[in-house]
Amino acid sequence: MKNKTVIITGASGGFGRTFTKTFLNRGYHVVATIRDEAKKSVLLEGLTPKEAEDMSFALLDVADEESVNNFGRFVQGLECVDVLINNAGFAVAGFAEELSMKEYQFQLETNLLGVMRVTNHVLPKMRKQGKGRIINISSISGLIGFPGLSPYVSSKYALEGYSESLRLELKEFGVDVVLVEPGSFQTNIWSSGTHMSSKAGSSHSPYFELFTGMNKRLQKDRETYGDPVEVAKLVLKVADKKKTPTLRYTVGKGVRLSLLAKRLLPWRVWEKIVLSQIRNKD
Repeated sequence: MKNKTVIITGASGGFGRTFTKTFLNRGYHVVATIRDEAKKSVLLEGLTPKEAEDMSFALLDVADEESVNNFGRFVQGLECVDVLINNAGFAVAGFAEELSMKEYQFQLETNLLGVMRVTNHVLPKMRKQGKGRIINISSISGLIGFPGLSPYVSSKYALEGYSESLRLELKEFGVDVVLVEPGSFQTNIWSSGTHMSSKAGSSHSPYFELFTGMNKRLQKDRETYGDPVEVAKLVLKVADKKKTPTLRYTVGKGVRLSLLAKRLLPWRVWEKIVLSQIRNKD
């Protein structure tokens, strides 16, 4: 039986590298998209000769129209695309008042518009095949807003709405759209994958106390972050599912409890809990 083909955007960082390894282990032909040729060595490290043979690379910057168009021509040359994993993304951090519109646009170009660009180049092939599965990597931040992350949260909330609409549009063509919503995991999105506003953390900022409390909480919680392998196993399970998968899959410590609390508690109670967790208290 011929290997299924999966396209993974942002394959060299964040969850991408773990996804790549997991799908290769399953026997998929993995098309790993990277922005930089130098990242090839990162993905090839530790692979068996068979796994390396089952992987191909495509240069892709999802925020660049020309790059995506070039990728589209590459996709046309593929015999089949069974799964698309829209994983490429990063986080812009800062407080809304101190962020420029360019920073918001910078965030949306990758996390939202980038997904749309890539998907539109893959969709015609999946539609003609009469089958396919699009897995969009969202976040708990697409369901719960957090202070200091409004660009990232906005991009993920928008991704949720886009995915809902797309799923309904593609139902009759045999193409499934799925959202995977991780909580906090040990990826580089909160380090090298984060663009921090130049004003964030400034002692002159009116949000300095809030920033300090948030930073303390982040450092405290870092040790409890989950293993990205947990997310990769879920994504593989969704990709392999014989029956039609549901729209949303959450994963991560405390995610379901947080979502339940937000849904059931009055807003005043909910916001009190959230803010109490990040107050600058020793």
